[in-house]
Amino acid sequence: MAILKMNRFYYKPLPDNLEIKKSDIDGYGIFAKNNLKKGVDLGSTHIKVPMIYGYVRTPLGGFINHGKNNNCVLYVKEDWDDYIIYNVRTIKKILANEEILLNYDE
Repeated sequence: MAILKMNRFYYKPLPDNLEIKKSDIDGYGIFAKNNLKKGVDLGSTHIKVPMIYGYVRTPLGGFINHGKNNNCVLYVKEDWDDYIIYNVRTIKKILANEEILLNYDE
């Protein structure tokens, strides 16, 4: 059996505790499958790679909706040379089936 080492360049499109569902806000959104604690890193939303003009948007970044009463924030997880990885972190407890929201204005 092969053993895989964790590598910061690998990511899962969505963590096991999140899912994409129809949103009342706009189209589809990201929802918690179970309760999430404050301070949980939910994964990468955008990745800047020098060989690509602009950013690569992950499924998490593509489906997360805006809300003034946001329960998550975007932060820089990795920043070296011309590479930047943005991740989402919870800023309060999120209940199962609650939509994950960012305030795009912040």
